[in-house]
Amino acid sequence: MISFSPDYSINPHSLTNALQKNLTLSQQLEVCKRFNADYFESPEHLKVGISLNVKDGHCPIHGLRHPPEGDTTGWYIWAGDYSEAEDFFVPLHVSHLQDWCPEILKYLGLPPGFRFLIAPGYEDIWEDSSLLLP
Repeated sequence: MISFSPDYSINPHSLTNALQKNLTLSQQLEVCKRFNADYFESPEHLKVGISLNVKDGHCPIHGLRHPPEGDTTGWYIWAGDYSEAEDFFVPLHVSHLQDWCPEILKYLGLPPGFRFLIAPGYEDIWEDSSLLLP
């Protein structure tokens, strides 16, 4: 008779994170497919530029993606009205977005040259080639 015992060496938190990553990837691929866009990864160790009011739940949420540079994904994300203020965007690793605003994660697979605008019950995604200009 074969007996199985649970493997207590598995960290449930790590398993939850792995499942969340798979769900997020699946959602990102689905968004790209809906808009006929090539999938372009936003690795967790890279950064986005994000306004602090996104964490506070303000709407609508805007996102635009330039070509990545250095340690960034190229994403700039803000809520409400845009500001030219120097400190409007703060750097944030992609890995922290789950805590800040998990609903935007599914859009981060869109390639440079794309934008999104979301609010409760509303979603708009479009290509903006001006984001690819130097």
